[in-house]
Amino acid sequence: MQNNILGVLKEHENKLLTLWSQILSESGASDGAMEEEESKEFASVFLAAISNEDSRELEKVEDLIIGISTSRGKRGYSPRENAQYLTSLKEASSKILSEVITDPSQLYQANLKLNSVLDNLTILTFEAFMRGREDVISRQVDEISEISTPVITVWEGIVALPIIGTLDSSRTQVVMENLLQQIVDTGSSIAILDISGVPAVDSLVAQHLIKTVSATRLMGAECIISGIRPEIAQTVVHLGIDLTGIITKASLASALKTAFDMLQLSVVKRNKL
Repeated sequence: MQNNILGVLKEHENKLLTLWSQILSESGASDGAMEEEESKEFASVFLAAISNEDSRELEKVEDLIIGISTSRGKRGYSPRENAQYLTSLKEASSKILSEVITDPSQLYQANLKLNSVLDNLTILTFEAFMRGREDVISRQVDEISEISTPVITVWEGIVALPIIGTLDSSRTQVVMENLLQQIVDTGSSIAILDISGVPAVDSLVAQHLIKTVSATRLMGAECIISGIRPEIAQTVVHLGIDLTGIITKASLASALKTAFDMLQLSVVKRNKL
């Protein structure tokens, strides 16, 4: 028997692939052709690394499994199914080792080494999966923030920004940037912040609104906050939040009417002829 007892797996690579594929299919952690190509590539690199006991080759294995785990995560696999990808390889490898190695002591040592390598790789699959999910969530949050903070030109000189959801520091920054840029682009002198879609207003949300109003005024525009529901009004009073000097209205229609008055505009209903 050679010094590296795991080297025998390289000699049975085709059998290992067949057995691994079978176990993966039975566990439901396989998606066909793409899975087969990934498995072939991974098995080749993995078996070469453990046969040569080369740390540099093992680094390649780690990079490869991170890429595969990330790809599988994007294809909809769960963390459990991602882990099964390697536990299935462990099971297949152990079966082949038990068939090839007859000495109990050597078989025990071979399984110890195999478990050590694959367990470390399994941990990497979880880390890669979580990083991949975090990247997706981060992109989705950014996209939702952009979608949920549209600045609308409702009339010449008047822009409105309906806010939906909770305001936090990062989102407030997006709100201010979008609003101020639209004020510059359109030359508007009045901005309406509609908070009808904000579920609750606490002191932190109120501070974010006040900052937005202040930034708007620095641009030479007046700001009106609409969508002040009874429960929000009670909360603002209860928390002692000072909105003195800020125009607030119960509805967007009321805010728009006030904006028209400020611009000395009027909307007249025409009589039918």
